[in-house]
Amino acid sequence: MGSQEVTNWQGKNVTVAGLGVSGIPAAKVLHGLGALVTVVNDGDDERARAQAAELEALGVTVRLGDGATLPEGTELIVTAPGWQPDKPLFAAAAAAGVPVWGDVELAWRLRELDGRKAAPWLAVTGTNGKTTTVQMLASILKAAGLRTAAVGNIGVSLLDAVLGEQEYDVLAVELSSYQLHWAPSLRAHSAAVLNLAPDHLDWHGSMEAYAADKGRIYEGNRVACVYNVADKATEDLVRAADVEEGCRAVGFTLGAPGPSQLGVVDGILVDRAFVENRQKNAQELAEVSDVRPPAPHNIANALAAAALARAFGVPPRAVRDGLRDFTPDAHRIAHVADVDEVAYVDDSKATNTHAAEASLAAYESIVWIAGGLAKGATFDELVARSAKRLRGVVLIGADRALIREALARHAPEVPVVDLDRTDTGAMLAAVQEARRLAEPGDTVLLAPACASMDMFANYNKRGDAFAEAVRELGA
Repeated sequence: MGSQEVTNWQGKNVTVAGLGVSGIPAAKVLHGLGALVTVVNDGDDERARAQAAELEALGVTVRLGDGATLPEGTELIVTAPGWQPDKPLFAAAAAAGVPVWGDVELAWRLRELDGRKAAPWLAVTGTNGKTTTVQMLASILKAAGLRTAAVGNIGVSLLDAVLGEQEYDVLAVELSSYQLHWAPSLRAHSAAVLNLAPDHLDWHGSMEAYAADKGRIYEGNRVACVYNVADKATEDLVRAADVEEGCRAVGFTLGAPGPSQLGVVDGILVDRAFVENRQKNAQELAEVSDVRPPAPHNIANALAAAALARAFGVPPRAVRDGLRDFTPDAHRIAHVADVDEVAYVDDSKATNTHAAEASLAAYESIVWIAGGLAKGATFDELVARSAKRLRGVVLIGADRALIREALARHAPEVPVVDLDRTDTGAMLAAVQEARRLAEPGDTVLLAPACASMDMFANYNKRGDAFAEAVRELGA
């Protein structure tokens, strides 16, 4: 799969499925390479028409409102990652023998274009923690003096990274299950699957299919397949992967590490994987206090990032310095304020039960603000595992009854306030109710375990509303 395979684009009929953050760059790149590009798109709104006009001015054909029909003569489809595999377009492609790539696959194939020196990819996937881990990894790589960037599902185009003027030594790449599904020939230097929990099952069709797509990240790894010791499903994916000779399985754990693992000993992040004589030796990397915030799931993210960086040969000091330099994004277990000896923490990014459970595990006594759009999730397991930490619960959002019923089954003694409203002002009421329930030393935690779109444009707006409500308390 060298540059020979990807240089002959002149006159090639390529269909790009979907406008948007991946479709538009793909169409422009392919057109620039001399391909005959047709973009198909389901939507035909004002924004789509503006995007179409921009592409048509370049000479790209755009068909709005028709994403189902395979354009005549198509030799390749490049799809936006969100397009579901059961779309009629892909059935037509399969019947015609037309290959389907995602934007990640296209970037991978083009990375050696025009004799470029391709930067290796250190890749991260998982149900939760991907963005934070990739950002930590990039910070560690930069601390080692390497030219790098956090790219991929994090919102930075891989096509821009591999084709831009900036040269990189290595890329920290976040990959979603959607992107991996459409990237059959991707071969990372090293990769990590952080965790696996049911998510996006409407897209993948089953948990098995979801896990299989996540597991593609390990295919062809050269140095290390990094897995979560506490999540056996991630280790099973390593065992199933076809990797290069000499590639090793490297675990990360919040406990003391065994050989070929990274873990924690007496508040120190320790490496027993990338050291001489790992049966007997260990290398100190950083202190738990270097990780912000030092919540258990975030320490796990740091260990995964450290494992990938160490697989690339980064020295221990750079791991420590990179973690110290890293500042997490907003709305990820972010401390907003202390009011009357109660901490208020915004983890609006906890949009599923797996993320919410990790967030709840970080605190001893919690007034939990939860609810929103459940996306088909069930809450019994989450509530049963977290019940002993709950001082009280305030429920908001369209599907709050599902959480209320789980609380009645598994935590009947915990007081629950059910706010029967889905307007944006409900957040102020929720924070006021949480304050009433909380006692000194408690944490009021927004970790909704649900999506936000019933009340807010996105999880950022939801977190902003929480922070604003907390500021009103302290005013």
